Amino acid sequence: MMPRRSWGRDLRYLALYLLKRALALLVTVLIGVYLTIVVANMGGQVDDLRRVQIRSEAFEQVRADPAFQEMASAERNALVERRVALEVERLRLDEPFILRSVDYLQRAMRLDLGRAEQMHSDAGSRQVRAIIVERLPATLLLFGTANLLVFFSAVGSALWLSRRYGSGVDRLVIALAPSSAAPGWFYGIFLILAFAFLVPLLPPGGMVTAPPPDSRLEYAASLARHMLLPVAAMFLSSIFVSIYAWRTFFLIHASEDYVEMARAKGLPSRLIERRYILRPTLSPIITNFLLMLIGLWSGAIILEQVFNWPGLGSLLFQAIGFRDTPVIIGGVVIFAYLLAVTVLLLDLLYALLDPRVRILGEGRSGT
Repeated sequence: MMPRRSWGRDLRYLALYLLKRALALLVTVLIGVYLTIVVANMGGQVDDLRRVQIRSEAFEQVRADPAFQEMASAERNALVERRVALEVERLRLDEPFILRSVDYLQRAMRLDLGRAEQMHSDAGSRQVRAIIVERLPATLLLFGTANLLVFFSAVGSALWLSRRYGSGVDRLVIALAPSSAAPGWFYGIFLILAFAFLVPLLPPGGMVTAPPPDSRLEYAASLARHMLLPVAAMFLSSIFVSIYAWRTFFLIHASEDYVEMARAKGLPSRLIERRYILRPTLSPIITNFLLMLIGLWSGAIILEQVFNWPGLGSLLFQAIGFRDTPVIIGGVVIFAYLLAVTVLLLDLLYALLDPRVRILGEGRSGT
């Protein structure tokens, strides 16, 4: 049994390791979000367009107001200029872009992005935070369900397939593995054509029927029906290559000497698989899975748009179409946080599961 002092020292080194990784990921997120701010504002050129838009709106408001119809042209122009100046000052467009970009960065990291320029939530709120919080659960539900299904299905299938090396099913999986090169939205298009139009069994898109059912049970049933096609698309885009890769891990470890020794001792095959094959391969399997998850996050925009799924991906797509800079920045920040949390979780699990990862080596080398 490991002494308590050793456990405490190991936990301190683990915490220090995670802190370093978190700080490194935070710097990466900051750089990515700042570049997004610069690109979304076109280096400040969007501000020039916004000033023109402010002036045009102020002029239209003054011209359409009957109270200002009798004013002289010079007075109306002066009134327009005062309104433009107030709006420019409120939006801080009179300050240099470099200063505003840094301020916008620190507010973006806290999702304190104020009001959206064009978009609003279903509840009618124009606050960017409210719009994003409304869309986030839909994305987490869809991608969480699909990825958990892929993980457990692939691990079970790969372990089963490793016992049937060279069989017809094994050769079929190897042949189908390259099909995972196609992204989920590609499969989604064909699934919609097949099961929503040719054989109309499932809805082609959306999250629930309109209007939404009042009963919780009916709402859950409608949600499940709408999730089937997008989950199936993500499943098909990942399952075969995952089974093939993880089955290879299992085959490599199944030929190790300690596994042969366990078989010679007469241990049950289930125990050998669980203790001597599955456990040592968890680190590369989880690494492979979380890297795949990072790739799926990046494809969320197109997939959700194909299925009209009201998540962060479709929100970001719509915001780009509307040129709604605050919502674009907010969506990028959330996706950056999701990617960073995924990588940090990968580091933590890898450090806990793989005894060969010596994150404690630096602290022990000097003792």
